[in-house]
Amino acid sequence: MARELTEGASLTGAEPQLFVAEIETSVEFFTGKLGFAVAFLYGEPPFYGQVVRGAAKLNLRKVCAPVFVGDIRAREDLLAAAVTVEGIEPLFGEFQATGAPFHQTLRQEPWGARTFIVKDPDGNLILFAE
Repeated sequence: MARELTEGASLTGAEPQLFVAEIETSVEFFTGKLGFAVAFLYGEPPFYGQVVRGAAKLNLRKVCAPVFVGDIRAREDLLAAAVTVEGIEPLFGEFQATGAPFHQTLRQEPWGARTFIVKDPDGNLILFAE
């Protein structure tokens, strides 16, 4: 059952937070392999930051211990973030050319979406979908 929404309030975006072992390594991956730009880094040395590409924003948070046990993320396809895309084929080709590691290559889903999943150096799975 849908409930009435608060008048005057609207959701304008989401910024998933990825848990990473080293901010510098993650920033290098997202900028070098996936074409994101650094929005900001915080701390000395950095322990928090954000990368952006278009309207997609991903927050990076350094953690000093594993957050997930073993390979559960890969086994269960546990997504850390989902990014909507227009022009998924060219983006997939771009990521292939940079050597980005894929958890799942480009495919047509039964519900109609076209998707692929990239795996970052920390095992975070990022879904790209059109």
